[in-house]
Amino acid sequence: MQSRPFSYLFSISYFGARYKGWAPQPNQPTVQKRLERVFRHVFGHEDFSLIGASRTDSGVSCLGGFVQLFLREKVEMEGLLPELKTHLPDDIRLNRVEEVPLTFNLIQAVRQKTYRYYFSSEANLHPFASAFLVNVSGLLDLELMREATQLFVGSHDFKAFCKASENKTDYNRAVLSAGIYASNEFLGTFFPKEINYFEVTGTGFLHHQVRKMMTALWEVSNGNWKLADISNRLANPNSDWNQIPPAPANGLILWKTILKSES
Repeated sequence: MQSRPFSYLFSISYFGARYKGWAPQPNQPTVQKRLERVFRHVFGHEDFSLIGASRTDSGVSCLGGFVQLFLREKVEMEGLLPELKTHLPDDIRLNRVEEVPLTFNLIQAVRQKTYRYYFSSEANLHPFASAFLVNVSGLLDLELMREATQLFVGSHDFKAFCKASENKTDYNRAVLSAGIYASNEFLGTFFPKEINYFEVTGTGFLHHQVRKMMTALWEVSNGNWKLADISNRLANPNSDWNQIPPAPANGLILWKTILKSES
């Protein structure tokens, strides 16, 4: 039972390169720990708690996420938002805030999430571009990759496409849509002319799921895998498959989170 009766919902964006993910870890910089530090400073106390809609991995960024804050006393939070922004580093932004009833549960309210993974195959990628995308050597068969993305759509057991855990028994997740698209988000001197991204929308994702799916798509593109290799892993998730290495974290962005109260 939540003992702090006042609750506030923030939308949040952050660049994940300097953080060891969302969740607090001993002696490591994380997004949640940085937020808690700013809240303590602005409120002048630490009688609060917060939860995030997504526990992103180390190095993963977020464009459209949410965080819920619980307080014992009511605060005019919208008026306080500019001060919170002032004390936050430039790579974390609280975009807007609203008061929500105590019965609102952020984790249960998430209806779907969309991730984007940005990549290119530039022969001479500028080092500055590596902050936002991953470079893959060789020519990419984008049409074959697009065909492969459709194998993920639907409800499947994704145990062969995630970091499995001894304490986890349910690996079923629903992918609502998936595809490969040309990007125009990153333009300028330091970026290659051709950038693509893998976009996937689902009701929820497992640890390293999107990054392992990305690796599988690259394996199909370079001829190391056939389309059937993806289908077989989805159909037989408990077989003794070789582990798929997750694609590097820096290409991944939690692009959008939709809550059940939103359209």
